[in-house]
Amino acid sequence: MLTIDGLRSFVDARLPHVHEALGRHVRTAAAELPVAGPDYARLWETLGDQFSGGKNLRPSLTLAAYAGLGGDDADAVVPVAAAMEMLHTAMLVHDDILDHDEVRRGRPNLAGCRRADLADRGLPAEQVENHVLSAALLGGDLAISSAYDLISRTQLPAHHRIACLDLITRAVRATIAGELLDMYGDLTPVAEADAVRVAELKTATYSFVVPLLAGAQLAGADPTMVSHLERIGTGLGLSFQLADDDLGVFGDPTETGKSNLSDLRSGKRTELVRLAFVSATPEQLTVLERHLGDPELSEDDADRLREILVETGARGRAKAVSRRHARDAARVARERVPAPLSGYLVDLVDALDGRSS
Repeated sequence: MLTIDGLRSFVDARLPHVHEALGRHVRTAAAELPVAGPDYARLWETLGDQFSGGKNLRPSLTLAAYAGLGGDDADAVVPVAAAMEMLHTAMLVHDDILDHDEVRRGRPNLAGCRRADLADRGLPAEQVENHVLSAALLGGDLAISSAYDLISRTQLPAHHRIACLDLITRAVRATIAGELLDMYGDLTPVAEADAVRVAELKTATYSFVVPLLAGAQLAGADPTMVSHLERIGTGLGLSFQLADDDLGVFGDPTETGKSNLSDLRSGKRTELVRLAFVSATPEQLTVLERHLGDPELSEDDADRLREILVETGARGRAKAVSRRHARDAARVARERVPAPLSGYLVDLVDALDGRSS
């Protein structure tokens, strides 16, 4: 009988194979169109570099759900787990475009790499910006298509391939819906923003629900178990995003690998910010309205915003909401999911709680 240590060992042993599959896919795809020239190959190379340094959370969930629910063909699940990481990379690339970020995990992302490639060319600024945007947009598109490709080329039975492809489509559509709500949020008063709905669509679905359901599908899980995993994934995803929003403002960039100013400068409508607007005094509200969303926000003004987020109790309440969703996910895992997968998921809740990156 599989133990929780055995399940962890299964996941840890297969993750290198997941990254081998990703690297092999990138190398093969880059070589398929030699007539496209070196820039096409360079874009693939840069995309491949984005896989290192991540948490491997999404492929790990797929691997754990598969083995934890009785799957016993380790090779069969690897391409699907790789597709989950490829999809995650696509979402990060496009999200960075929307947030105007050129650093991810402490190093240049696709946009940042293209800017570095052009640094010595003496090109006009507008031309450089066009190149930077094009590289990121097209690289993200390559990654999305690759998530489908990784699954469609597997030797899985047709019904499993179709089910996993449908999950990828669900993830893409939900994420786009969440991104739209997020990006169009500046048309809505901050106090009325539905940040939790954005988190469910933009993060929980593709990062937690879909990876879990992909592993469960391959293992032959019944609809009841799928329903339980959906609830667990949603709770985990909401908790994860709320914690991520906190790190985006209060995190140490040397640990998170990204700026703690960009969310404040963009005026991102997070639950943390919404709660502050609801509870702020007139004086605090004036400061929030003046500085939140200022693209030239200074470090001193950012510190004042952080003070208000704490003084209003917004940070404490947002953390409480995060913990509530995490506890709900852990409870369903303990009560409805068989061991050792239940223990693996409960341990994941604990590991994500209080994270610093």
